[in-house]
Amino acid sequence: MKSINQIRREVAARRPLIHCITNPISINQCANAVLSVGARPIMAEHPMEVAEITSTAGALLLNLGNITDVRMESMGISLRAAREKGVPVVLDMVGISCSKLRRKYVNELLGIAVPALIKGNYSEINALYNESYHSSGVDADSALNVCVIDSVTVELAKKYGTIVLASGKTDVITDGSKLLHINNGTEQLAAVTGTGCMQGALCAAYLSADDGIYSTAAACAVLGIAGQLSKTEAGSGTFMVKLLDMLSTMKDAELEEYLNMEEIRIEDI
Repeated sequence: MKSINQIRREVAARRPLIHCITNPISINQCANAVLSVGARPIMAEHPMEVAEITSTAGALLLNLGNITDVRMESMGISLRAAREKGVPVVLDMVGISCSKLRRKYVNELLGIAVPALIKGNYSEINALYNESYHSSGVDADSALNVCVIDSVTVELAKKYGTIVLASGKTDVITDGSKLLHINNGTEQLAAVTGTGCMQGALCAAYLSADDGIYSTAAACAVLGIAGQLSKTEAGSGTFMVKLLDMLSTMKDAELEEYLNMEEIRIEDI
């Protein structure tokens, strides 16, 4: 708990630049999520400028939610720049479980550099682990339970030597030696577009302050708790406004009160 709040305070104090190459569907939500925790977003994606911008950033987010030839070119350029400058990278593998193109592209990116965090929902994480797995659309497969995903994430973390986040009702986070479950959130988060992308943006913001597992835990906890406290019967629009309000005003005491995090013994999975 102390580590998570220290990471939050450091981001707010340092105001790092977070370079997001993400999909236009969620650019606004991602930018506002980064701003809400005190960091500074930039959403540059032109191939002729991304290396320069990544080189000055505190972290880089690569989100595959809506890929184009230009965006794919820019992601590769930015990833190389991040590797050279030691900038932590979040790779959000949106849609790789339903698209052979995206799956192939993720493997190409992983061949350039292994990011500080590999992120996806249960289906996307399982697709990286199992080449024969395929699902419909970008939603997580309800048949994949936490016990299965625990094993998959640990194996991937060990394979790539990095942090892996499988997002879902229970967010599963591991670096291969520690395994965390974050059980915060509300189903209403899935009723508006872009909240998964916001989670990735928050991960990037917190990774700029600390490249350990608790930066990812902080992002999942903050978004999940903000969702819980924003739940409303007024509708999706009201929920999104309340979510942004809560992200930007959350106090340490609220995080401490509502955090539902448990550490799982890897030997037990």
